[in-house]
Amino acid sequence: MSGSLIPLASRAGRDLISLRAAAISPHVRKPPESGSNQCGETALFKAIIAISALACLPVAAGAQSLTMGLGTPVTSLDPHFHNQAPNNAMADMIFDTLVRTDEKVRLLPGLAESWRAVDDSTWEFKLRPNITFHNGKPFTAEDVAFSIARIPQVVNSPGTFSGFVRAIQRVEVVDPLTVRMHMGGPYPLLPTDLFSVRMLNRETHEGGTTDDFNSGRLAIGTGPYRLRSYRTGERVELERNGDWFGPRQPWQNVTLRFIPSDPARTAALLAGDVDFIDQVPTSDIEKLRRDERVQISEITGLRIIFLALDRSREGATPFVTDADGKPLATNPLNDRRVREALSLAIDRPSIAARVMEGMAVPSGQFLPEGSFGHAPGLGAPQADPTRARALLAEAGYPRGFRITLHGPNDRYVNDARIIQAIGQMWTRIGVQTTVEAMPWSTYVGRASKQDFSGFLWGWGSNSGEASNPLRALTATYDRTRGWGASNRGRYSNAEHDRLLGEGLRTLDDPAREALFQQATRIAMEDVGIIPLHIQKNVWAMRRGLTHVARVDEVSRPQDIAPAP
Repeated sequence: MSGSLIPLASRAGRDLISLRAAAISPHVRKPPESGSNQCGETALFKAIIAISALACLPVAAGAQSLTMGLGTPVTSLDPHFHNQAPNNAMADMIFDTLVRTDEKVRLLPGLAESWRAVDDSTWEFKLRPNITFHNGKPFTAEDVAFSIARIPQVVNSPGTFSGFVRAIQRVEVVDPLTVRMHMGGPYPLLPTDLFSVRMLNRETHEGGTTDDFNSGRLAIGTGPYRLRSYRTGERVELERNGDWFGPRQPWQNVTLRFIPSDPARTAALLAGDVDFIDQVPTSDIEKLRRDERVQISEITGLRIIFLALDRSREGATPFVTDADGKPLATNPLNDRRVREALSLAIDRPSIAARVMEGMAVPSGQFLPEGSFGHAPGLGAPQADPTRARALLAEAGYPRGFRITLHGPNDRYVNDARIIQAIGQMWTRIGVQTTVEAMPWSTYVGRASKQDFSGFLWGWGSNSGEASNPLRALTATYDRTRGWGASNRGRYSNAEHDRLLGEGLRTLDDPAREALFQQATRIAMEDVGIIPLHIQKNVWAMRRGLTHVARVDEVSRPQDIAPAP
């Protein structure tokens, strides 16, 4: 199924926003008795005649246990260290935020029962009473102030959360359950920003490092699950937090297994080694749809897959030479005509249909239609190799040049295949392209150091509105403002930044959206990035489970339950 997107920003204006926590009906039913066979007597009979493996996936050991096979390992248990979807999903299991979201990223109360704009530059949050951390420490307004202050202090972050708190100039603790956040001026998006800020305990976490979280010693939150163990790159084991304020979780024990190999992940599901997998390989989807032992959950998501180009250098860029392999004195990627040529060489519908096997929507901008800030009429550019070659000649490269296109081979759906296809398309216009794919664990660090000239990236706009990718991906890199945190190509455009800044201060929803649309058009027309497609999110699970598909693509045990 696909989900329509509801603009979050339209609910973050000046008027009182008071969202009281109500009894939320969990999608949970009483799990089957331990050891029961959910496939019925027919499957049992077939098991007796030794062919049950063809009829029914094994049930995970323990009726209240869930094992998830995830395609991308988390890089840290520190919820303030690395802003990427797998880490954020992991953080949602152990920690909580003041504001949380549903499957369509609509705002819901979290650790804050309600919030309101006191005036144009002040937001007040009322906290839930009687909330405790996993170690028994009470959650208070002091912890909110501490958590917000800690985020900019986290060192060596490959994807900082600073942009989500940069607008806050001062946090005022009114009383243990009331906190006020003072901005430098109007800022309507604060509640939207704060659902990315996990809450820590001042007494427990003060002075703690990212290594302390990764060791498990400080992986202590208020969330629905407690950490039992963490083996880097291999697995995480959790147990239910019976004191969580939200709906009681159906799983007493949860194991997250990291299985980057697509075939191995599918095989683990079919063998019954795991109950649930994410990032279902596109080549396996139709086969799994026809398998009576398995069911599919899907939704069109918010992740844009794109190419970034090196704009950090005026001189030679490391993986570009002339057509004969000799160094170039200047970086050709700074020429808009070259960037447009590289974009026009790409046949996006072909990639979506053939490489992604229908599990993607070609795109010419950050967000899908229906999102707050989506620019009408800004569709995916049509491939035009003839025009691309003419632009290269006009820019002074009639014979083209050589480039290495980098990408991960275990992070995004079909990532290595995507860059291979693009390499062939670029070569056809005279840009002789070598493709180099590598594991995400190596790739992310190199990309963050501007090691590449052209490279594949993805961004999931978990707020569902345009300020998120505009600030992170195309705003001029500026640590003091928290802008450009994931702008690894170092694109910069002063007019884009001006419009974005004005939009972030604009309280009127239609006016703010128009400013974000203008900033988006500037970034796309200037080829600040080369958008490719928006992924569809697909999960698979054994029969007997239900799953709430989320547009933000996170995979969490909170969204999985035994079927009625």
